[in-house]
Amino acid sequence: MVFSSIIFVFLFLPIVLLAYYLVKNDRARNGILLVASLIFYAYGEPRFVFAMIGSIVGNYLFALGIDHFEKKGNRKAKKTVLVFDVIANLSVFFIFKYLNFSLKALNDIFHVGVTVTDIALPIGISFFTFQAMSYVFDVYRGDTEVQKNPFRLGLYIAFFPQLIAGPIVRYKQINRQIESHRVITASEFGYGIERFMIGFCKKVIIANNLSSAAEDTFCYLDFAAANKPVLFYWLGAVAYMLQIYFDFSGYSDMAIGLGHMFGFKFEENFNYPYIAKSVTDFWRRWHISLSSWFRDYVYIPLGGSHVSVPRHIFNMFVVWMLTGIWHGANYTFWVWGFIYWVFLVIEKYLVKPEKRNRFVQFIWRIVTLLLVLFNWVMFNAVGLKQGIHYWMAMLGRYSGSLGLHDPSVIRMVREFWPYFLLGILFSMPIAKSIKAKCDGSAAARRVCDVAVPVGLFLAFLWAVTFLVMGAHNPFIYFNF
Repeated sequence: MVFSSIIFVFLFLPIVLLAYYLVKNDRARNGILLVASLIFYAYGEPRFVFAMIGSIVGNYLFALGIDHFEKKGNRKAKKTVLVFDVIANLSVFFIFKYLNFSLKALNDIFHVGVTVTDIALPIGISFFTFQAMSYVFDVYRGDTEVQKNPFRLGLYIAFFPQLIAGPIVRYKQINRQIESHRVITASEFGYGIERFMIGFCKKVIIANNLSSAAEDTFCYLDFAAANKPVLFYWLGAVAYMLQIYFDFSGYSDMAIGLGHMFGFKFEENFNYPYIAKSVTDFWRRWHISLSSWFRDYVYIPLGGSHVSVPRHIFNMFVVWMLTGIWHGANYTFWVWGFIYWVFLVIEKYLVKPEKRNRFVQFIWRIVTLLLVLFNWVMFNAVGLKQGIHYWMAMLGRYSGSLGLHDPSVIRMVREFWPYFLLGILFSMPIAKSIKAKCDGSAAARRVCDVAVPVGLFLAFLWAVTFLVMGAHNPFIYFNF
């Protein structure tokens, strides 16, 4: 089930909200949310829910073991339990996400004739696996108390707003919200609805429509015979760049909004990443929960930046290779992570933009944006060959024509220009500027108090019409 669907918005969510608010007991409310979350995940592919339940039970038991040996002062046994927890989680991750890939690679390289399995990938396994592991890590480090109620831990891992595509929530961030009474005011609930509607519109109006523009260009698997002009491929790359941002940030907005409706507060996951002034700044703004996860559980334990230069470069390499591996079993993700590692090393040790003059900082801001654009091409490619060929097409390898008057370019601009414009505008902090102006005076606030909700409601109705008409409705990060 997806948030941007008729069945979720007009059936599942109202039923869950009604059941939730009909009861006043926190334990009963938690039970309703846990059952609803399992139904949400099982919808469409029930067998996958057992993988998630196994993750809940396994990490619950490992955390209890760590707590048991901590109280007995047996640090060696405590560490052994942690190692087994990591092995168990990564084994599940490997089996579902990398087994097919590994067997195929063995056949391709060594021609051993191993039978490739047909194991399907459970939706969101990367998210709930890392979320569960972070809980056990925090128990091991003493950052949070062990949860002895398996149903409460199950709610943390399976809670449907952030289950499929994040943000990756830490147990220590919401454990008190799970265990104690959640006070939900009318303003908090209203904010949740507003935030959900914003994410819904970002996803359905901008991301879904731009996905069609991106697919028009990325559908070419072999660019050796490509005859489209350069601008056609640039438009496709920009379309995907905007699509993945509004797809993923829209989902995060909806998740945060749903959390507020039920009394939970999740951390922000995006902060206008395309206005980043450097590669480092981009990753402080993009998928913040994943960046902070690798920082806290991989980068810092390896020594972070408080080590020698070679070791620091190695630490960054480990983080970025793992980031690529986390995203999926495809060489394109590994190259994507490797490229970010290379540019971060260059940025930190050669360019150092924060210490340069404004002109250099401006140039590096452009370099960062171009790097992100070209790297999204590799991220979206079905394989290394397509990614490299697409880069070459963008650089004019297959066509000397810019394509200002080419029919394919004109058609794309004519058909998708409203969504390109909306995507570019709202990838900048325009909403923040509008809010600041609304708060500037009492008169402006009165106008905004009417205009903003009305405008958002009309945009929401517009988005719903796309779903009613059966418009294309993918979710990119469901693959992870």
